[in-house]
Parts: sequence; structure tokens; C-alpha cells
Amino acid sequence: MVLKDLCEELDLEILNEADLSREVSGCYIGDLLSNVMANAQKDQLWLTIQGHQNTIAVSLLAEVSAVIVVEDSEVDQKSIKRAEEKGVNLLKSELTAYELAKRLSDLGV
Repeated sequence: MVLKDLCEELDLEILNEADLSREVSGCYIGDLLSNVMANAQKDQLWLTIQGHQNTIAVSLLAEVSAVIVVEDSEVDQKSIKRAEEKGVNLLKSELTAYELAKRLSDLGV
């Protein structure tokens, strides 16, 4: 499934749109950046409560399709600007990571 379809289906807020035509192959849930670097895989969604600039850097290393900040957590403006500069899809959801992962699973992601 492509990211654009997921944004519409899951009512995700788009904080930065880089390439919503990217395919999504699954998701990784984690807030510890070193775990994300070690375990997230290319083209997965990364679900996290982290909304700071280091999140953008880690998403580039992991080559995820998008970062989705869950639980309506705050994302600082520096992070949004960094996502724009680096071409990272940065999204936001009011759902918890569990609720969002369940919905992703229901959609076949």
C-alpha cells in the first residue's frame, strides 16, 4: 500500500510531505533511537512518540517510508523544518501506537 492511501484511510495529519507515493512494507514501533537504527527496515513506517530532530536523522538512516508521531505528541518546528530539508515524510496521529498498528494490520500492512 502507498503512503498517500494510508494517510487518507487513517486520517493522518501530514506535517511534511516528501513523497507520499512510497510503498509501505510494515511498521516498527519504538522510541529508543538505537533500537530503531538496529531494527527498523527500509520502507516500514516508524511509529513513535518522539518529535525531535534526532528522529529525522534516525529515519534517514533506517530508510523508513515515514515517521508517524503518535498519541498527538508534540513535534517541534525545528523537526518539521529538518524533515522538509531532508525529504522525510513526517506524519501525526491522535491514536496510540498500538491502536494505529492494529488499524495498519487490518489494512494488510
